[in-house]
Amino acid sequence: MTVMKGFSGFPAGKLRLTQVPNLFFSDLLPNIDNLAELKVTLYAFWALTQREGQVRYLRLADFLNDGEFVKGMGPTMDLATDALLDGVERAVARGTFLHINIESADGKMDLYFLNTEKGRAAVEGITKGEWRPNPDEDEPITLLVERPNIFILYEQNIGPLTPLIADELRDAEQTYPLRWVEEAIQLAVENNARNWRYILAILERWRQEGKKDGIGRRDTQKELRRQIPDEYKDIIKR
Repeated sequence: MTVMKGFSGFPAGKLRLTQVPNLFFSDLLPNIDNLAELKVTLYAFWALTQREGQVRYLRLADFLNDGEFVKGMGPTMDLATDALLDGVERAVARGTFLHINIESADGKMDLYFLNTEKGRAAVEGITKGEWRPNPDEDEPITLLVERPNIFILYEQNIGPLTPLIADELRDAEQTYPLRWVEEAIQLAVENNARNWRYILAILERWRQEGKKDGIGRRDTQKELRRQIPDEYKDIIKR
């Protein structure tokens, strides 16, 4: 016979609260018929409020490493762990959680996001390589926001990134509008001059002389060759 653990009641004074969307009570709660799924869903609402950052997620380890929570999932640790994993899988199957598996320095890592607008955008960003999570367990779980668009654009059109090129791309982001960088890379591709020095020369010319919106006809190979500084002309293919 299982002895029920009593509850002494909520103490007086101001208590910390956890926000739960009203849709949980109207759309989810009536349909959840598994206790483990209900527990992991409610736990996720609480645990995510303990995280920092605009987009928050939980690792599978975050569920498993909470001893008090796991203890309440079953009479033994093995049964409790099995119930927890089953509850998480059910929440994913229902669509409450979004699950993605990524490779980190420590191996594969399972991440879970709530199925919200931010959660869906975060998962899409991971699949496109636009950001990565922080696998460091000793720090708060926060989204490592990177500005990868310019890096992806370079790799897809010019070539592999080197640490030096990555630094120069970061500097370019601070100096020129991203739209300029995108158009300069496009011109380099069109003119068969896939070289960062060439792209940088275009950007610098636009900065010094002013740039009209869009890529004009004057930005042809012949015109660009004429206006590229002498020190860059050796990289242009004839």
